[in-house]
Amino acid sequence: MGRAFVYVILGGGVAAGYAALEFAKRGVSPGELCIISEEPVAPYERPALSKGYLLSEVPARLPSFHTCVGANEERLTPKWYKEHGIELVLGTRVKSADVKRKTLLTATGETISYKILIIATGARALRLEEFGVTGSDAENVCYLRDLADANRLVDVMQSCTGGNAVVIGGGYIGMECAASLVINKINVTMVFPEAQFMARLFTPKIASFYEQYYVSKGVKFVKGTVLSSFEIDSNKKVTAVILRDGSRLPADMVVVGIGIRPNTTLFEGQLTLEKGGIKANGRLQASYESVYAVGDVATFPVKLIRENRRLEHVDSARKSARHAVAAIMDPEKTGEFDYLPFFYSRVFALSWQFYGDNVGEVIHFGDFTGGKFGAYWVHKGHLVGSFLEGGTKEEYETIANATRLQPVIDDLAMLETQGLGFALAVSQKPSPSPPMEISSSASTVVLEKPVYVCHATVGVLVATAVAAFAYWYGRRRRRW
Repeated sequence: MGRAFVYVILGGGVAAGYAALEFAKRGVSPGELCIISEEPVAPYERPALSKGYLLSEVPARLPSFHTCVGANEERLTPKWYKEHGIELVLGTRVKSADVKRKTLLTATGETISYKILIIATGARALRLEEFGVTGSDAENVCYLRDLADANRLVDVMQSCTGGNAVVIGGGYIGMECAASLVINKINVTMVFPEAQFMARLFTPKIASFYEQYYVSKGVKFVKGTVLSSFEIDSNKKVTAVILRDGSRLPADMVVVGIGIRPNTTLFEGQLTLEKGGIKANGRLQASYESVYAVGDVATFPVKLIRENRRLEHVDSARKSARHAVAAIMDPEKTGEFDYLPFFYSRVFALSWQFYGDNVGEVIHFGDFTGGKFGAYWVHKGHLVGSFLEGGTKEEYETIANATRLQPVIDDLAMLETQGLGFALAVSQKPSPSPPMEISSSASTVVLEKPVYVCHATVGVLVATAVAAFAYWYGRRRRRW
């Protein structure tokens, strides 16, 4: 017993929703596309789970954040999929895959075959047990990766108002959940092994600003140590967290955000893996030509950085999904994925964005006392990364454009002095127009080097004058 489709998307997260929308825009026929997801709901914008979903007043709930509202596109409700003839196979786990035979076997024993497979399986939250700590099954220990996790976290939060929460981890989940817990009137202590929070991205100076802001909101930090064990009562609830340095922290609830691991298990030994993900080329195509990988699970060439990367962010999931579908449906007109790495967050009244790569020398600028500030990363004489807190939409676009251009940096002191003005100046420089093709019945000339509009205008005038002279001269020769 089984079903067959032309296209199958395995995974029901952000990437699946954006891939479905792109298929619909490109005219996929009813009955050709299927999405298989372990979750019981249609694809949704996962970032909402650590932001709007946890609000104490007017929290976000489905169907308000189904994809693709995060990019100001259509909201793809179950009704939308039905109207477009896209099959949703929800609440279904795939237990094995055979890329040679192009089949997937579900936990219920159904075989689903395909011609083209898009792997959008995302990643799973790392569990404490993987680090030798037991207690994840306690009633008040929470993770946050999917809707079920979010519902559990909300239930636990609502029973802990005025109580103590310990957040394990100082990354994205720790940062955003800590803010949400404070908003819900819960006392928060963050514990992480690094010397600062958001250590993979923030510089010490940037981290210090956010830590001070969190402290002003009542958050406490315990750095340089990790969770060792829990004290658990007879009701299977954690009452205290014991740290490796011997500290004991009273706890009414615990939120664990210690990283993720890409869901590649089904394809190990079948597809080439790299840097923890499924290796894909510039068209997001895996080592089997009928298979594509997108989102958190994909390791692909980042042209700007000139190396393969696996990126864990919603923006990469959205854009890689769209590009993969374009490469599938219109391969002749689809080039390689040219992605500018992008990360952002919004916590309390703060909002920051980062573009590019955080390698090389760092130049900070702006007002770190509570105003607008940022940083540039300079590597091998070029701007490679930009960060901005408190910017406008136009200012964020400006630093993105400057980072993509990778201008030469000769004077670091000047860069610090100009600050955001440098990115604005770089972005406003006139861009070369694309190569121009001048055709005639006899020949075609392609101008490969950049030309500006004024140059092109002069060229046309000169060409016209030469042609007029040639015509006049020819007529005179015939008279002679």
